[in-house]
Parts: sequence; structure tokens; C-alpha cells
Amino acid sequence: GLTVERPTLFRGWSQIAEAFQAGQVDVVHLLMPMTVWLRFGSRVPLKVVAWDHTGGSALTVGKPIANIEALAGTTVAVPFWYSIHNAVLQLLLRNAGLTAVTTGEPSAAERTVKLVVMAPPDMPPALANGSIAGFIVADPFNAVAEVNGVGRILRFTGDVWLDHACCVVTVGEEAIATAPDVIERVVTAVARAQLWARDNRIEAARLLSADGDNYLPQPRPAIERALSHYDLAEYGPSGAIRHPDWKTGRIGFQPFPFPSYTEALVRLLDETLVEGDRSFLEGLDPTAVHRELVDDRFVRTAIARLGGPAAFGLPADLSRREVIEP
Repeated sequence: GLTVERPTLFRGWSQIAEAFQAGQVDVVHLLMPMTVWLRFGSRVPLKVVAWDHTGGSALTVGKPIANIEALAGTTVAVPFWYSIHNAVLQLLLRNAGLTAVTTGEPSAAERTVKLVVMAPPDMPPALANGSIAGFIVADPFNAVAEVNGVGRILRFTGDVWLDHACCVVTVGEEAIATAPDVIERVVTAVARAQLWARDNRIEAARLLSADGDNYLPQPRPAIERALSHYDLAEYGPSGAIRHPDWKTGRIGFQPFPFPSYTEALVRLLDETLVEGDRSFLEGLDPTAVHRELVDDRFVRTAIARLGGPAAFGLPADLSRREVIEP
């Protein structure tokens, strides 16, 4: 029941944050850690009202890189400092005895890996020309590297942190206060689209591509791969999938923002190297962060209207325990 303009496409996360802060866009698809940074670091009055997708990201590397340890002395790109990608990458690096750095040159002898922020569309070309050894980001950019033969997936992030949120639906507090009915319709529309996409992945890829409504500039084969290709026979032997018992997929769609995830994310961000002032992270109470950051009233209504938690494969009590196994 909403009449809206076509979504605005941005190439990088900084531009989205700036446009949102300037009031140029009202509803934004943001990296979940970005919302923590904006709310508590920059004091932007925003609320997370739903999740967009779970999983859907990977660490993609050049073909000579055989394992995480082989990244010592190389440069790896992340999409933004405050991203699940940066946090999970550094978790993997620590687990392998490697140290992330953001300045100077990386050293194989010192087992350091240099991290740089790069716009996602620039990542596959940078990997192809050898200026980076790998990148960690959401699809379809990992799939683009696969389809173009310039890289391979070393690890799916959803195989490190089960059903983690990547991006979330974010709105300003003023919009919630002045037009709650509109926000409720937006969240219901997103949830309905998620429910449809779960069972219509190939058609969703067509609609997103130039063969359909042309929302994404990537080729349709890459978009299809991003939405549906999670082959254990292919990815199991390489170690990209290490937890087949999790019974997850390459990307998932469900709207509920679990408090346990926000809390675990805040704790992980406290251990994550970023550039700039990170003092706001010190002393943050993970439970209080969720209460202040997230407003789940609209998504609870949407889930109830669309068949209840079971329709999205969610537990009836909408609670869970986080599973993180690097």
C-alpha cells in the first residue's frame, strides 16, 4: 500500500551513511555494525527495525592462497571498518595466529595482514590485478570473482557465525515518531519480500538483474550463484564450508533482530581493530545497546501477519543462542 521512489544505489557505505545523516534518504540498508557506530559513536538518532539478510558473505582470495595462514604478509580489503566482515575476518586471523594492521606494510615474518577499506564493486578488479590478496564482503561480489575466474571462496562467514545478520533496515527516530504507520508498512513489505525470496531464489535473481528490473549491475549468473549456490561437494573439501551440520545456506532471509546477536556483536567489535576514534565502544553494555538501538515492534507485527515465526524458520519464542566457531 505504499507508493515509493525507486531505491537509490550507492557504491560505498560511507556515502550511504552520509546521505542518511543529511536526510537525503529515509530508509537505509546498513551494515549492522555501522548502526552501532552511528548511534553510539556519532549519536545519530536511528533505530534498526528489521534484519535484511543473514549470511550472504564470504572471504574470497586469489587462487594461490591456500588457507588463512597464507594471508600473512598480504593486503585484504574490507567494505567498512564497522562491518561484520571486518569483525569476522579479524576473528579468523586471530584464530590462525595472524595480526591485523591498518598502517605500514604487512610482513610474512611478523605474521601481519594489512586491512584496507574498499568499495565492494572495486574488490574483484583489485583481486584480479593483484593489488590485494583477498577481500571479505557480501555477495554478489564473491560470486562475481568466482564467475570471472579471478578468485575463490576461502570461507563463508555464515559458516563462522551461524545465521549472522549482515545488513539491516534502518530508519530515523523522527520517522518512527511521525509516521509509524509508514514504517510498519515498510517493514511488512520487506518481510513479505524475504518470505518470497526464500522460495523463489532463481526468479529473484532474474528480477534483480538486467533481465528483470535491473536493480543490480552484476551479471545474472553471478546473482543466481549468490542467492543459491552452496554446494558441499565443491566447498567442503576446500574448507569454505566446515559446518555442514548447521544446515544453512549461502544466504538467508528473515527479519527478526535477535538480541543475542546484537550483544555478541558488541562484544566482538570491542576486540576488532578499526581506524579512527573507537573510544565509544569502551564500556558499552551489550544488553543496553540492543534496547537503545533496536525497535522490534513493527517486525513482530509483520511476522505475525505473514504466518508467524515458523513461516521464516524461526523459533516460536523468537530467541536463540549465538553459535560462533571459526
